[in-house]
Amino acid sequence: MKSRNKATLIGLIAVLLWATIVALIRNVSESLGATGGAAMMYTMASVFLWFTVGFPRLRGFPRRYLIWGSVLFVAYELCLSLSIGYADNGRQAIEIGMVNYVWPTFTLVAAMVFNKQRANLLLVVPGFLLSMLGICWVLGGDRGLDLPGMLGNIKDNPLSYGLAFLGALIWAAYCTVTARLANGRNGVTLFFMLVSGVLWIKYFADGGGEMALNLHALVYLLLAAAAMGFGYGAWNVGILHGNVTVLAGASYFIPVLSAALAATLLDAPLSAQFWQGAVMVCSGSILCWLATRARRGATAIPARANRRS
Repeated sequence: MKSRNKATLIGLIAVLLWATIVALIRNVSESLGATGGAAMMYTMASVFLWFTVGFPRLRGFPRRYLIWGSVLFVAYELCLSLSIGYADNGRQAIEIGMVNYVWPTFTLVAAMVFNKQRANLLLVVPGFLLSMLGICWVLGGDRGLDLPGMLGNIKDNPLSYGLAFLGALIWAAYCTVTARLANGRNGVTLFFMLVSGVLWIKYFADGGGEMALNLHALVYLLLAAAAMGFGYGAWNVGILHGNVTVLAGASYFIPVLSAALAATLLDAPLSAQFWQGAVMVCSGSILCWLATRARRGATAIPARANRRS
């Protein structure tokens, strides 16, 4: 029992590490640039993953999974990192991170449509609507649900908000594809290396750019890479040997934890309306999770766990 509790604790550490990603990516991009900072971050994270997860033997991997998994994973990570890096300020970066966190809801809908996942529609429909309402609430600014304010907010930086929303859709597709094609294989180290390679190509194709690699930037770079690399290693331990029910429930509070940590690290105070929207996003995701549990009679592993595949 003690070993199981220890594994659960390690898995919870992964949740905390993932909750820091938005703030850390933003801090790295402010010093090293959106593309250059992301390239360095994923390069270092690949090194961490090499030592914590290892490099897979590709001969045993389904070819379709390698192709589609690589394309979708790289596309998602590019959307995530660049959407936060291109944000105009810390507050906007937090809002963009919240938009990205609708992926659990999209993942369940995709699983129902393409993988014939059984779920309770009486919970799925209100869960989906609540998540979408939460995002609109967040984007409405200090007025909450305000359509003109939301559209004006998006108009200020359509690229970042668009990338975040696209990323949520892509991650739902990735989770759906890997559930069908991965056959239990773990390609995350390879995928991270591909992400870093694509980012370096983009960085040099754009003409490079100056990087202010000082102590502040180096500290946040190491923290961001460690959060990604060690996060996956810790999650593996928790899912394999810990209490899956506790970990599944805890993972759905990442949006609120992420916003709280980012608000502190980025010195970006958030309004009561933002927190109301964040709670709606979390609640909608939890309703969708409960919808699958009600049908399957077992604990549903959050889609985030599929990154291990």
